Amino acid sequence: MATKVLPTKLLKRLTLFTRPLVTSSSSTSSSSSSSISAIPSLTLTQKPEPTTIIPPSTLDLKDHQKLFATLSSKKLLHASLILHMAAMDPVVDFGMWVMNSKLMGMDNIVRDLIFRAVRHTFYEHFCAGENTVELANCMKRLNESGLRGMLDFAVEFTSDNDACDRNFHGFLDTIETAKTLPPSSVSSVVVKITAICPLNLLERVSDLLRWQEKDPSFNLPWKDNTFPIFSDSSPLYHTLKKPDPLTPEEEQHLLLGQQRLLKLCQACVEANIPLVIDAEHTTVQPAVDYFTYSSAIKCNKDDNPIVYGTIQAYLKDAKERLLLATNAADKMGVPMGFKLVRGAYMSSERKLASSLGYQSPIHNNIQQTHACYNDCASFLLESITNGSHGVILATHNVESGRLAAKKAEDLGIAYWNKKLEFAQLYGMAEALSFGLRNAGFQVSKYMPFGPVETAIPYLLRRAEENRGLLSASGLDRELTRKELGRRLKAAIL
Repeated sequence: MATKVLPTKLLKRLTLFTRPLVTSSSSTSSSSSSSISAIPSLTLTQKPEPTTIIPPSTLDLKDHQKLFATLSSKKLLHASLILHMAAMDPVVDFGMWVMNSKLMGMDNIVRDLIFRAVRHTFYEHFCAGENTVELANCMKRLNESGLRGMLDFAVEFTSDNDACDRNFHGFLDTIETAKTLPPSSVSSVVVKITAICPLNLLERVSDLLRWQEKDPSFNLPWKDNTFPIFSDSSPLYHTLKKPDPLTPEEEQHLLLGQQRLLKLCQACVEANIPLVIDAEHTTVQPAVDYFTYSSAIKCNKDDNPIVYGTIQAYLKDAKERLLLATNAADKMGVPMGFKLVRGAYMSSERKLASSLGYQSPIHNNIQQTHACYNDCASFLLESITNGSHGVILATHNVESGRLAAKKAEDLGIAYWNKKLEFAQLYGMAEALSFGLRNAGFQVSKYMPFGPVETAIPYLLRRAEENRGLLSASGLDRELTRKELGRRLKAAIL
């Protein structure tokens, strides 16, 4: 396999525009290839001259009265109860057992009662409604509080083209709904490639892409132009033997999947609404990146990134892949959008790697993941000032939010700059969302919607993969409790 060497010119450019960081997590960051040392860390000490004069802001997460001023006491009380329940492992375990049990496959009063209980508790807190009408109403309420929405038709993976077509029309309806809402309320529409292209086909495509990475002479006649998908440190253990070529039928199904995505991209181009493509587990992520980058090359024009990919900072190769992709986009003159997340498949990724006898692709500890996220965030913020790329910093981590906000100020990135957005999941990290809003930044909530029965897989995955996140939501629980106490005291007195 040919070794990728990053251009000296690029490394010099990155060194020129970046600043070193000293944080609590940096010292434990995992070692990377020498090319990755060019990616900066967030800094609070060195400040470049701002390119745009903006008023100073302070990310205040202590004033609970100011943070939750736009939320009703009923909403706060409901949120407090749900967050306390979600932080209890026995509650999560019991809920997952019930939702995975045979009770859910029975059409009786017990199942109806379970759905009703889920709808008025966890579903109501973490989801935005059962249909586009309820979604629109939820979006209007959200916008009144100064936040925006990333609209997500909450469907998971599928295995046949009929289901892919149904999901495609669901995503298309979501875009149409977004067009009817005030532009200030919608930041983007979210799509999952696993919902519009059969999962087994994405696995096949990923195997073929990995094998071509191992053997560049391996021909893929169906492959379109794309940015680099792998780095030298990317895991390739999923594909241990040479895969068979796609059959004519598989190539046709692949084309159908690409056409579905391109139609969604074109609809978003016409509406001038970004389309954010969610990340998946590493088994199919190469195919997801292939879909994302090939579509971005076709649709992202004129300094306006419409198609956004997702980088998962908990992966050891995240920084290098991000650098390779942005470098390729710069060379081609393609404005690229990136959503930066930590990642949501930690347990399954580690289990798969262990079962195959390989090291996990996930960082060895949470400090390394934090450091990687902050490094990538710093690099992406620099890319806004140096080019035409767009950035969505999706984080629930207060330190990362504080560092990124300070970095944006230091770089002179204006609050009204449409190429920077902070984001959190709907129903979570409310203090951080409102704190960033009060500091003047654009902030979005990830808004999954759909019927309760179809949203259940989404809720189960969130419950399983975000156990630590939910149990660590102490700041929100503490601040909502204090604010409710303040309001009760004020009402009595």
